[in-house]
Amino acid sequence: MSIITISRGSYSKGKEVTEKVCERLGYECIARDALIDASKEFNIPEIKLVRAIHDAPTILQKINYSKERYLSYLQIAMLERFQKDNVAYHGLGGHFFIKHIPHVLKVRIIADIEDRVKLEMEREGISKKEALQILKNDDNERRKWSKYLYGIDTSDPSLYDLVIHIHKITSDDAADIICHTVRLEHFKTTPESQKAVDMLLIAARVKAALMTVKPDIEVATENGTVSITVKTTEFEDEKKLRDKIETIAQRVPGVTKVEIHTEPYSL
Repeated sequence: MSIITISRGSYSKGKEVTEKVCERLGYECIARDALIDASKEFNIPEIKLVRAIHDAPTILQKINYSKERYLSYLQIAMLERFQKDNVAYHGLGGHFFIKHIPHVLKVRIIADIEDRVKLEMEREGISKKEALQILKNDDNERRKWSKYLYGIDTSDPSLYDLVIHIHKITSDDAADIICHTVRLEHFKTTPESQKAVDMLLIAARVKAALMTVKPDIEVATENGTVSITVKTTEFEDEKKLRDKIETIAQRVPGVTKVEIHTEPYSL
């Protein structure tokens, strides 16, 4: 059928809405378990993956690309779940990985800050002032993360097919709206759109395999052909680098041909 991604801030009832949608549609609900999958598969402590998603980049991370590595592994875990279809993901960043796939319904759930503060106070047993500061910090970190990695703001409504304000519209109402929308013809999975997900997964696996060689490479796939763009310096042995990249990429399942394009680093 389709894939649903639900982006939400903390205490905006996004998790509750997603679970209601999955119950009504018979979809698999995914969130934190995608992190656990990535953590197990690539032997990375889960806490590092959590921080890679929620924390803004540090100077060190910008230098050694550790954040990109963790997110690359997370992307594989999520795409493997998305590949199965009939899934709904709630959390930060899910829609970034499949933003050009036609059978994905991208939803943003928002709530009034007063309602969010009240929930934070009740659940954490803290003052209104403390709750407000925590929510402001959390929202700020999420914006920094998305701007650093993708150059976009998660609060930008143009990123989504639906933006639902939880207030007069209840979580049940929101679930009804999402279930109705995802059944529209525009969001039905086709052989072509499913193949696009398959190609994204191959590209993600190739990129992850090459992380230790060139963490800033760009990878695209089409019909099993992998196109890799890599930046080089005048001090590198380009032929040796090409051979190494091609050897590693060819080992990834689904890859039939490798094309390598080099570009000089611009200062």
